[in-house]
Amino acid sequence: MRMRIVEISVGGFVLAGVLALLFLAVRVSGIDVQDSATYTLTARFSDVAGLKRRAKVSLAGVTIGRVVDIKVDAAYGEAVVYMELDVDAGELSTDTGAQVLTEGILGARYIGLLQGAEDDVLVDGGEIVDTQGALVLERIIGDLVTRLGS
Repeated sequence: MRMRIVEISVGGFVLAGVLALLFLAVRVSGIDVQDSATYTLTARFSDVAGLKRRAKVSLAGVTIGRVVDIKVDAAYGEAVVYMELDVDAGELSTDTGAQVLTEGILGARYIGLLQGAEDDVLVDGGEIVDTQGALVLERIIGDLVTRLGS
């Protein structure tokens, strides 16, 4: 009888451990288990250097969405970024700007949005026209070295 209680309690601890690992895996992976309403916007950048799918999209430092896809438009030589934004974050005006930013000096790349002042708003499938590509640290250092060398 006593052995049976020990076996059941060990099984309970193992089950709790597995559930805790599953919870942590979902939290770390960035999977959103909430079914919130979203809409999609696109933006064209000259350079997205290091931006990846599932990178955050933020407005005023608050994460309001994720990058869902990045494609190349070979005809124009630009990267087209598809972003999925939460409806709860509010409406963005048509003159909203987008930048590829870096968390810290060597951190992950993400999209930072700057709210505009227009009365018209972007709708699902709309495009952010005012964009600024990534500043690539290696390119800046290379330019500095070549200027100092000549």
